[in-house]
Amino acid sequence: MQRALGHWRGRPLGQGRAMSAVAINQFATPGLGSLMGGRYLAGAGQLLLALAGCGFLLAWFVRMMKAYYGLISTANAASPAVTPPAWLWKIGALLFVVSWLWALVTSFSLLREAKANALRALASAAASPPVITDFPPPK
Repeated sequence: MQRALGHWRGRPLGQGRAMSAVAINQFATPGLGSLMGGRYLAGAGQLLLALAGCGFLLAWFVRMMKAYYGLISTANAASPAVTPPAWLWKIGALLFVVSWLWALVTSFSLLREAKANALRALASAAASPPVITDFPPPK
């Protein structure tokens, strides 16, 4: 991943890369688009929060399925099913939503930076005309 991200180091953030980062941040994995956009600390935090939230949700789901599949057995038919605590899915959902909202804020920041870079490039291009160094030979 370092090699892939190193390709963009030192280059200004463009509109295309910013839109790709926003799409990945919002529709795939919160934090991954932030890493692509060069926001390494925010991206790592968002990714850790999202993974922790998914871990809590997965733990809740596995416990819930274990309880329901335990009802299939005739030995456990008389005993009530022990469902997992509700705080597992609530904390998991909260962590994931917080990471997604943080990624949304970072995505807006990436878009603003890309727009500022485009305006800066346009202003510098308009300030000085291009210099032509290869003149065709006179006839």
